[in-house]
Amino acid sequence: EKDGLAPSPEADKTTLIRRLSFDLTGLPPTPEEVGEFLADDSSQAYEKLVDRLLASPRYGEHMALGWLDAARYADSNGYQNDGTRTMWPWRDWVVHALNDNMPFDQFTIEQLAGDLLPEPTMSQILATGLQRNHMLNGEGGQIAEEARVEYVVDRVSTAGAIWMGLTLGCCRCHDHKFDPVSQQEFFQFYAYFNNIEEVGGVDRGGNAAPVRKLPTVENTGKYEALAAKVKRLTRELNQPPDDAALARWEAWYKEHQQEHRTYWEPVVPTKYTSNAAADMTVDESGTLFVSGKNPRNDTYALQIETDAENITGLRLETLPHESFTSGGLARSDSGNFVLTEFEVSVVPAGKSQPEPVEVLEAEADYYQRGFPVEHAFDGQADTGWAVLSGNIRETREAAFIFKKPISGGPGTKLLVYLRHDSRHAHHNIGRFRVSITNWPQPALDDQRLVTANDVAILTLAPEQRTAEQWKRLVEIYQQTDPTLAMQRAELKRTEQAITELEKTFVTTMVMKERTKRRPTYRLERGQWDAPDKSLALMPGTPAALPPLPEGAPANRLALAQWLVNGQHPLTARVTVNRYWQHFFGAGLVGTPEDFGLQGKQPTHPKLLDHLAIEFVRSGWNVKAMHRKIVTSATYRQSSQVTPELVERDPNNVLLARAPRFRLSAQAIRDSALLISGLLVERQGGPPVKPYQPQGVWDDMTLGKIKYQRDHGESLYRRSLYTFWRRTVGPTMFFDAATRQVCSVKPNRTNTPLHALTLMNDVTYVEAARRFAEHILIDGGETPETRIHWAMRRAASRQATEQELKALLAMLVALEKKYDDDLAAATSLVGVGESQRDLSLAVPELAAYTGLASVILNLDEVITKE
Repeated sequence: EKDGLAPSPEADKTTLIRRLSFDLTGLPPTPEEVGEFLADDSSQAYEKLVDRLLASPRYGEHMALGWLDAARYADSNGYQNDGTRTMWPWRDWVVHALNDNMPFDQFTIEQLAGDLLPEPTMSQILATGLQRNHMLNGEGGQIAEEARVEYVVDRVSTAGAIWMGLTLGCCRCHDHKFDPVSQQEFFQFYAYFNNIEEVGGVDRGGNAAPVRKLPTVENTGKYEALAAKVKRLTRELNQPPDDAALARWEAWYKEHQQEHRTYWEPVVPTKYTSNAAADMTVDESGTLFVSGKNPRNDTYALQIETDAENITGLRLETLPHESFTSGGLARSDSGNFVLTEFEVSVVPAGKSQPEPVEVLEAEADYYQRGFPVEHAFDGQADTGWAVLSGNIRETREAAFIFKKPISGGPGTKLLVYLRHDSRHAHHNIGRFRVSITNWPQPALDDQRLVTANDVAILTLAPEQRTAEQWKRLVEIYQQTDPTLAMQRAELKRTEQAITELEKTFVTTMVMKERTKRRPTYRLERGQWDAPDKSLALMPGTPAALPPLPEGAPANRLALAQWLVNGQHPLTARVTVNRYWQHFFGAGLVGTPEDFGLQGKQPTHPKLLDHLAIEFVRSGWNVKAMHRKIVTSATYRQSSQVTPELVERDPNNVLLARAPRFRLSAQAIRDSALLISGLLVERQGGPPVKPYQPQGVWDDMTLGKIKYQRDHGESLYRRSLYTFWRRTVGPTMFFDAATRQVCSVKPNRTNTPLHALTLMNDVTYVEAARRFAEHILIDGGETPETRIHWAMRRAASRQATEQELKALLAMLVALEKKYDDDLAAATSLVGVGESQRDLSLAVPELAAYTGLASVILNLDEVITKE
């Protein structure tokens, strides 16, 4: 209004859904999504579209890209050696935090000081990886302390740029030339980041201490829930019983003690067979004896009929016999056995099909080194339980405890299998017996059973018991109480689940504070070896900014809380300015990295203030701020440029129209993969290595580091997951940040190199071929319908008459070309690893591949309108 301009009219609905889809998810809409939006005539159609895209898991993957540039995230360390590091779990944390709409103040605190929070979670510790994303010097001639100082300076510069838009690095060597920040204040700020346990060296794995072995993001919630459960169960089990609980238990135990005096009850199988046709006999005690043929491997199958209820485990006794070698336990030449699997199933009364019974744990009185009893139920035929090296003439026992008790009761059948599939020939058990128990928490031996003295304690009146007797009573209670037994079993199951989950943990770099504070001094001219030791500096913030609360601790947590306390004049403004930049191509402050005197003045200072205030008032709600911007009339304008606007406002500073600019290289690649049907949308995990020209890494690393391309799905993951080597970034991402230092402003250019990449790179040629296959199969029977179908899929509209005429003419020319040159056609459709559709004629597929390539390279397909 001030400049006498009127806003542009609202863009058409097709343009709006494409603009929104690219801005919020980095991918174009499908024809079906466009159709649904065009058909929705409700007044809330646009808002519903915004909410759907904000809720998409694609949102976090797209929005994470800018944060990774700012955080200088990469999968290698940089410098000459450029060793590979493992920081991708932090990258996945960012994606999940954005998708979960973590408030920006929490997002800030966890990344700057998650390790300093009270009882920090694994996730909060992982979040601090942001500050370890800097380059690491692994060269042999590096000086450890010099490198460490550079790392701290990098953390200071990154924090200054991301949260305050200040060029703090400018006052490392001297007072800032333009902004009110002194060199001493720089090193006071530096002191916040100077107290972690790092020494400047690099471990051989590419990671430098401090490191932590942490769960991946997808397993973090599961791990933390299991850890909390262990903590709760342990606390409950260690609590002394109250009088009421003890009285209830006494009554129960007096009633059941006699019934449980027989801890393990031997059973006599009703059926027993040898898979290899060995002879088997059983006596009245349930002892089975195997004789006759002794095969290389054998499996014994037992059927046991029982009326017992709540069966909690089975005991296997292997018994010696004089007929075995050395009077041992088995039919081998050593008297030793290898039980590779002990399996149990149950056939409940009235049923015919067996149900597998899962063994939770096992206990043996002896095992041979490398052959623990746990190997007898691990599902592996090349492992097992063995007992050589001990007294081979002595009975050996193992108890197998079930994950869940077998209900049992009259008519129950147990099926027990003893498998001997070891590579050690003839190591089959020769004589054995099986027993069952329904004791709540069974153990191998019965020494924990109450003695006569214990029974006597139970007969005494409570007032007659001594302190020692009360203590023993509590011990018996803790061993035998059914409720505690179930809790103990649950604790063991939970601990086992944690052990299994810990096998998936990944070692990654994090922040960890030193117990003893490392002294910080001003460095003369910023030199690492020239500290001014006349004055030790405590952590502090620039005097030109509001002070920290009185009494705040001198650590990163206090600093992080200061940045997002709502009173800091920079944090909210700097952050919403980057959000505006994301949607409009340029920030309200055109220098997002510099809000100082040398930075550009805000084009709309009141708007910047308004957005910053609303951001804080909303509880630092990121998605709400993004929703506010994209639902505004300013964002929804047409991007068409009139001659008047070109003359009056060529750079669109006054926002009288919507911006129009080229998509990022990552969005262009992901879009081509999606349109072609190649995109694999699997979130998270280690970085992948898609197609890349040969020799790129060789030239930069003197041939020491070779690029080993991945195969299969890894070639078609979203660009976010592409392996990023600092010394030579992914070649397909033209104009991307180097990720060597913090970068908060994207580069946008349009050079012939980009066109050459989009027309000739393997990724785009393969995408064109797969797109062509869909055009031929799904696009109809005529060239006209196929071209319209392809345009709807790629550009969300039908071709115009002029476009149709031009594309048809090109298609005719291509068909003639490839009909005449089958070798060229075959070469073209063979580009890429994905299998082509063999039902399609090669010349026709090649011609349509050329057509698809042209459509994928249309200006409107690679441009945000």
